[in-house]
Amino acid sequence: MSHIRGRFQKAADKAAAAFSASVSFDWRLYPHDIAGSVAHARMLAKQGIISQGEAKTITDGLVEIGQEIEQGKLQPKAGLEDIHMNIEARLIEKVGEVGGKLHTARSRNDQVALDIRLFAKEAITDTLLGLKKFQQALISLAENNKKVIIPGYTHLQRAQPVLLAHHLLAYFEMLQRDTDRFIDCLERTDVLPLGSGALAGVAYDIDREFVAKELGFSQISRNSMDAVSDRDFLIEYEAAASICMMHLSRLAEEMILWSSAEFDFIELDDAYTTGSSIMPQKKNPDIAELVRGKTGRIYGNLMALLTTMKGLPLSYNRDLQEDKEGFFDCVDTLLSSLEVFAGMISTAHIKAENTKQAAGEGYILATDLADYLVKKGEAFRTAHDIVARLVSYAIEKGKTFSELKLTEYKKFSPRFGDDIFSVTLESSLAARDSLGGSSPKRVAAALAKAKKTVGL
Repeated sequence: MSHIRGRFQKAADKAAAAFSASVSFDWRLYPHDIAGSVAHARMLAKQGIISQGEAKTITDGLVEIGQEIEQGKLQPKAGLEDIHMNIEARLIEKVGEVGGKLHTARSRNDQVALDIRLFAKEAITDTLLGLKKFQQALISLAENNKKVIIPGYTHLQRAQPVLLAHHLLAYFEMLQRDTDRFIDCLERTDVLPLGSGALAGVAYDIDREFVAKELGFSQISRNSMDAVSDRDFLIEYEAAASICMMHLSRLAEEMILWSSAEFDFIELDDAYTTGSSIMPQKKNPDIAELVRGKTGRIYGNLMALLTTMKGLPLSYNRDLQEDKEGFFDCVDTLLSSLEVFAGMISTAHIKAENTKQAAGEGYILATDLADYLVKKGEAFRTAHDIVARLVSYAIEKGKTFSELKLTEYKKFSPRFGDDIFSVTLESSLAARDSLGGSSPKRVAAALAKAKKTVGL
C-alpha cells in the first residue's frame, strides 16, 4: 500500500501493506518494466522533456539494475510493494535525484498495463512455438504409423475402422484452430498503452509513436481510460488456453484409455509414467492424467479474471492487480503441458497388431455391408434394417461377419453375392475417399498438408 509524499498522516498497517503487495509475483515482469522505462526515458529526451544526459544516466542505471536482478544481487523488497517501485527506488539509489525524473508523463496505471502487455506478447509467441512442436510430434507419430488401423468410436463404442493417422490428425486440426486463436489474440495484445497516464492522458508533448516503435508495438491505444483498465487481451489468452487445454485433455484421456490393459493399443515411455508405491506391476500414465487435471486450473483462472472484471467501473481499480497471478499460472501451465505432452507423444509405442485386431472384432463393418446393399440397388433405410437383423443373427450364432456363409447372408437379402467377402477393413478405409475422409489416399494428402503447415 503505497504512501507517497505527505498525503497520509500515519504509516500503512502492516497486514494491509502485506495484503496489497504484489512484488512476490510481479517480480518476473522486471525485464519488461526495464524495457518500457528505457523506451520512455529515450522518448522524454527526444521530446526535450529531460536532457539527453539525464536520459543516458537513467537508461544506464536501468540496464545495470536488470543485470543486478539477473545475477541475483538485487532482491525484491516487500515494503516497496511492487516491481515498479522496487526498480524506481533502486534507480534513485544508484543515480540520485535524476532517477525521479523517469516517472514524468507516466503513471503506474499505464506502466502496469504496458508491462503485462509486453509479457503477454512474449507468452503468445512462446505458446505458438509450443503448439507447433506439439503438432510436429503428432505428425511424426502419425507418419511413423500411417498404415496402422484402429477402431473409430462413437459413444465409446466401436463404430468404423479408421487409420490411426487420421485420428491423430483430428487433434492436429484442433491445435491449428488453437494456433489461429492465439494469433488473433496477439493482434489485440499488440497495443501500446503507455502515454495514457493515470486515466486521462498526460500533459506533456510526448511521442507515443516513437515508444511504440522502440518496444515493437504495431498499434497505439485510442482511449486513455480504456487503455489503463483493459484486460480483455488476458481474458482472450486464458479463453484460448482453456480451449487448448480442453483439446489436450481429450487426447490425454485417450492416451490413458489406450494404455490400459482393456485397450492395450499403446505403451507410454517409462520417462512419462510412474510406478505404484505398493503394486509393483503398475505403470501409471501420470503425465497424461496431470495434463487432464491441470485443465481445471486453466478454466479456473479464466473464470477468476472474468469475475474480477465484471463489476469494475472505469477506469483503473486495484482489483486489476488480481490479473497477474492467474495469468502467470495459466501461461506456465499451458507451456509446460504442451512441452511434456509433446515428449510423451513422441515416445509412445503403438501396438499395431492389437489395434487392428480390435478393429476387426465385432461388427465394425456393418455400415459397409449396408453400403454394399445400397450399391446393389437397396434403399439405405432398408439396407440398414437388413444389416441390423443380420447382426442380431450373427450375435445369436456367435459368429463374425467373415464366419457367416453366403447362404446365411442370403436369408436376409438376395442381393448378397460372393463379393460380400471382399468387404474388409482395408476396403472400408479405401471407400472413405471423400474430402476429409479416412482413406489412405486422403490421409496421405492430409499428412502432407499438415507437414507443410508446420514447416516439416
